[in-house]
Amino acid sequence: MGEDEKTFKVSMKREKDFVFSVDFGLVGLDFKMDEPDPVGGDVGPNASKVLAAAMGNCLTASLLFCLNKARAEVGGIETNVEGRMRRNEKGRWRIAEINVDISPEMDMEYFGSQYERCSKLFEDFCIVSKSIEEGIPVNVQVKPR
Repeated sequence: MGEDEKTFKVSMKREKDFVFSVDFGLVGLDFKMDEPDPVGGDVGPNASKVLAAAMGNCLTASLLFCLNKARAEVGGIETNVEGRMRRNEKGRWRIAEINVDISPEMDMEYFGSQYERCSKLFEDFCIVSKSIEEGIPVNVQVKPR
């Protein structure tokens, strides 16, 4: 692996039914994922919601970083993400669209120049959304234990 590459890892273990404990390698974080009814029990978010959260967080953090660099005073910031699912030609559910609404708390004096500059830049720095837009190769191996 060259100096232009980094890796990250996440592991999962099934607890019961469709409940999985996810290990991000962070001390003290107990993160569970599950499928919604009728397949699972809604003990935690499903993969679609985690993907939506990852996109919303990445875009919000990119915008906040840019606004901070532009010395705009940002108070709170809220993000709402809505995914739309549709069936494909085979009848399988797929995420067809994700809409992200970001609402930073900032004085209107900053909303002009600093926000205008950042609004043209921040999306390009979001690793998650740009990687999805460009298409991430997925390599899957199943190895019985």
